Amino acid sequence: TSIGISQIYGAPGIVVAECFAVFPHALMILVTALSLSDARLYEAADAMGTSAARKFFTITLPGAKYGLISAALVTFTLVITDFGIPKVIGGNFNVLSTDVFKLVIGQQDFAKGAVVAILLLAPAVLTFGVDNYVSRRQTAMLTARAVPYAPKPSRGYDIAMTVYCMAIAFLVLAMLGMAIFASFASFWPYNLKPSLRHYTMGLIDAEVGVGFVNSLKMAGGTALFGTALVFCGAYLLEKTKGMDGLRGIVKLLAMLPMAVPGLVLGLGYIFFFNEPDNPLNGLYHTVTLLTLCTIVHFYTTGHLTAVTALKALDSEFEAVSASLKVPFFKTFWRVTLPICTPALVDIARYFFINAMTTISAVVFLYSPETKVASIAILNLDEAGEMGAAAAMAVLIGIASTVATLLFMALAWWVNRRTQAWRTTAR
Repeated sequence: TSIGISQIYGAPGIVVAECFAVFPHALMILVTALSLSDARLYEAADAMGTSAARKFFTITLPGAKYGLISAALVTFTLVITDFGIPKVIGGNFNVLSTDVFKLVIGQQDFAKGAVVAILLLAPAVLTFGVDNYVSRRQTAMLTARAVPYAPKPSRGYDIAMTVYCMAIAFLVLAMLGMAIFASFASFWPYNLKPSLRHYTMGLIDAEVGVGFVNSLKMAGGTALFGTALVFCGAYLLEKTKGMDGLRGIVKLLAMLPMAVPGLVLGLGYIFFFNEPDNPLNGLYHTVTLLTLCTIVHFYTTGHLTAVTALKALDSEFEAVSASLKVPFFKTFWRVTLPICTPALVDIARYFFINAMTTISAVVFLYSPETKVASIAILNLDEAGEMGAAAAMAVLIGIASTVATLLFMALAWWVNRRTQAWRTTAR
């Protein structure tokens, strides 16, 4: 009530929860957009005595324009198509994604559910149109003569930004802390005495341990194959020529998964792969199909991150290579790939973490042998075992944290091996 919210269930709760949910998606795109600034622009501005505010509005903001708009589009589309948060905390506040769930699962009315699902595709059309318009006006920030930018220390500003980042981190950790606290409470919220019975129930009685193994397999495959597919697709769109008529269709298809709710995507996979006459019917109920569905589900954000990184590279890299008769794949391997490797690590981390936590996209595609941890947690929650569900969610959080630390170590190693050119020594 101190912030003007009297009831957490409904629209206020959805807005607050969605801010936390979409934060990593937007952050990944914005970090990529801001990481390739050219120091020469800032040096020229300093030489002319330009103020910090004017440098921000005339250099930083225009350079990150494509990333900012991409992040806004991703956020808008993810929120309008999200299912999990409105389902849990929406109360009586109806949104389109939950209406699809009620029509298809509650009323078994697939025709009306399909109509509502088509309405959810409208944001993809809007996203494609805006992205296509902005991309035509975007100019490369990183040319062959660019100098990597390193911000100058500013004690007061650095302290203020550190406090701001700490406040954001505190809010995220507070939310996670409540889940951890509830997982140890004997009977939330009536008996708060610490107990490990929820962990025992989840891992042993509910056999969530098997689901963790399946989740790790699916997340690993999604991170590996998804990153390779996303980057190669983005490279072919941004750095090659020809087939102009096909490019628009491919770009639209790359934006489409973001606008398709996981629930609708899962239903589509059921109808396609569960058909007995389909030669791919053997993939149904396998970890391979779960991995494929997850890659498609989270394809768009990874694609936009890769495109943001590639758009920052001047096309003269390819032009010079072509003039020297260097094959394009050698330029890709020795120039483009090393420069974009930090973005690749971010994409892989994004795929892995989201594969560990996804529910809606795979809820119809698993079998008892391929059940993943997130689905097992959903089953516990539906059975009224909120404590056990919270305990298993904490274990997923721990696994995701360990994976994030490993990806950070990989990023540090990659930066040392491939980003030596970023040194500011002149």
